[in-house]
Amino acid sequence: MEPQNLTSVPEFLLLGLFQDPELQPILFGLFLSMYLISVAGNLLIILAVTSDPHLHSPMYFFLSSLSLADIGFISTTVPKMLVNIQTQRKSITYGGCLIQVSFLYLFGCLDNLLLTVMAYDRFVAICHPLHYTVIMNPRLCGLLVLVSFFISLLDSQLNLSTVSQLTFCTDVEIPHFFCDPPQIFNLACSDTSINIVLVYCIGAIFAGVPVSGILLSYTRIASSILRVSSSRGKYKAFSTCSSHLSVVCLFYGTGLGVYLSSAVSSPPRKAAVASVMYTVATPMLNPFIYSLRSREINRALQRILSRTA
Repeated sequence: MEPQNLTSVPEFLLLGLFQDPELQPILFGLFLSMYLISVAGNLLIILAVTSDPHLHSPMYFFLSSLSLADIGFISTTVPKMLVNIQTQRKSITYGGCLIQVSFLYLFGCLDNLLLTVMAYDRFVAICHPLHYTVIMNPRLCGLLVLVSFFISLLDSQLNLSTVSQLTFCTDVEIPHFFCDPPQIFNLACSDTSINIVLVYCIGAIFAGVPVSGILLSYTRIASSILRVSSSRGKYKAFSTCSSHLSVVCLFYGTGLGVYLSSAVSSPPRKAAVASVMYTVATPMLNPFIYSLRSREINRALQRILSRTA
């Protein structure tokens, strides 16, 4: 077969998670429920933070930004999968595939950077409590979120350029429920070695630096907590960052699990099932983690629900 440029390929076929027709209604109901729970939970977090004056602090400002990024992240993949299941079609257009790749990296990188910013916020709150309000002023908080967005946009465009340079044969079946770049590289007829090296270099910079920042922040936080004499003081200091630490472990733990599962040459279908954890489960669980571990969020949500009732 003659290879053809990506722009001449009219559409890709997303094979989804399972081919069994009897499982399609179950998958539709399951992913629709997870999507609605995720969107509703994150919207409630945003509503609670914006409507309650007690939550007008840097920590909750970053949390509402993270919730907004989570809504975008899960909305990049799940709605298209639901439409394909409902219409019994597996196709996605060339433009749609590029849009998925672009937004997947945009919101994934934004999640990554916001978690780093939140780690820095916790570092300042615990290690420099007397200067917290001066350092974490509204101008700096807004600037950190804005810079995180533009860095994520740059990461998205760089990764998109590596995908758009590929050439393909007529076999364009992707064994996934969204346009996953590693699976797209496997379908290319052209040499992808340079593209793969570029993707790994971009990933090392845009993911490695934030992870290093989080590790450095929590190293300093742990050192500061250990110097606290009373056990009550240690517990109070740790409780202020326990929610964020849980979200960090969930985000990077699921992402690392998917990476390792693909690195050991597992079947593409297993990698697709594993990717559900970080593309769907993580955005859905984040609001529950913060609402269960934060009394302020709990109280704000209770006030909202009581006013609605």
